[in-house]
Amino acid sequence: MNAELPTLIEISKTIDHALLKPAMTMDEVREGLELAVEYDVFSVCVRPADIKFAVNFLKHTNVKVGTVIGFPHGANHTQTKKFETMQAAIDGADEVDMVLNISWLRSGMFKEVQKEIEEIVEVANYNRIQIIKVIFETAYLTSYEIAEASKITEKAGADFVKTSTGFAGEGATIPNLQVMRENVSAGIEVKASGGVTDLDTLLEMKSLGVTRFGTSATKTILDDLKHRIEFGKPLTKKHKGSY
Repeated sequence: MNAELPTLIEISKTIDHALLKPAMTMDEVREGLELAVEYDVFSVCVRPADIKFAVNFLKHTNVKVGTVIGFPHGANHTQTKKFETMQAAIDGADEVDMVLNISWLRSGMFKEVQKEIEEIVEVANYNRIQIIKVIFETAYLTSYEIAEASKITEKAGADFVKTSTGFAGEGATIPNLQVMRENVSAGIEVKASGGVTDLDTLLEMKSLGVTRFGTSATKTILDDLKHRIEFGKPLTKKHKGSY
């Protein structure tokens, strides 16, 4: 085994396996949950209506259940987002990924954005949601707006800053992740989502300090890593020294 390669568990436990496509059937959701168990990922991120199903399916496993709030546009009324968060907790979700109000952010309404996140965090904490991630949808934002959103998210008490829903024109990028990491303290984690479809992309992002990845390409990524471990394929130069 190449000493520079991370182990399977080191990578699998950074993955939130995404099951969010609107047209997915329940059979497809079940298949996704089975894959999440087989590959022992950190969590699944499911549609709100699927939380109970996922919780029941995963109850005897180590895989956690996350869901989305205000998804995918972030323009829901704050009270709606708060209710979604409460209902997610009632249904058994461990984590929530909320979309901030993109319009407010782009309009310079930073106080309003922060207040809304604070209210979601309060509801989540009261209802024992373990982790609150805030989705920026970086495809629509400037570097300045991404930096401000990062600072606002930390001030509001959330646990993660997150790039994308996966439904905009562009997902996570290296420059945007760098801006996010540089504008929060070490206590705030970074999640890359959207476009994380291969192992090399994941490893490059991980080297920047990204600790969680939202992806539906879990099998592709982890099978590639397993193959490299088995056959001793080295990492590229840009990944060396990251582990």
